[in-house]
Amino acid sequence: MATRGVRGTSTTSNHTMEVEKYLGIEAAKSTIISETQITMKHHSIEIDRRHLTLLADLMTFKGEVHGITRYGLAKMKESALMLASFEKTADHLFDAAYYGQEDAITGVSESIILGIPMSLGTGFFKLLHKSSTVPLPPRKPLLFDNPEFHLREFSLQMS
Repeated sequence: MATRGVRGTSTTSNHTMEVEKYLGIEAAKSTIISETQITMKHHSIEIDRRHLTLLADLMTFKGEVHGITRYGLAKMKESALMLASFEKTADHLFDAAYYGQEDAITGVSESIILGIPMSLGTGFFKLLHKSSTVPLPPRKPLLFDNPEFHLREFSLQMS
């Protein structure tokens, strides 16, 4: 950036690790997004920037850049089911069983494997209603509750 004749404001790099080293994790995240967009456009694939932002967030949320590989995922999360959903399913499940690893089932992959709703979006909320603590609103008298509007025959049949 301090090289004579080079404008630092209009110069970019596609080397994500160097960008992280010299400019920080947010700049690396921006590089991941832009490089992924460029690559996809060369293959005539249009991806919404929000999806790429989500991917870049996943790759950088630990404060360093992790790849979306079995090694990168293993560094990101301790969930055996999530790791098993990516690659080497039998190995991850065997290791989890052998070491007695427990899984909290908090991620999307784990929820899909077990067929339970994910804790995202509309599946995020859990509402409980205690009916005994909530009093019913007072009943308003209706016009036809007045005895003068009751049919005499109907009243006799009811008794």
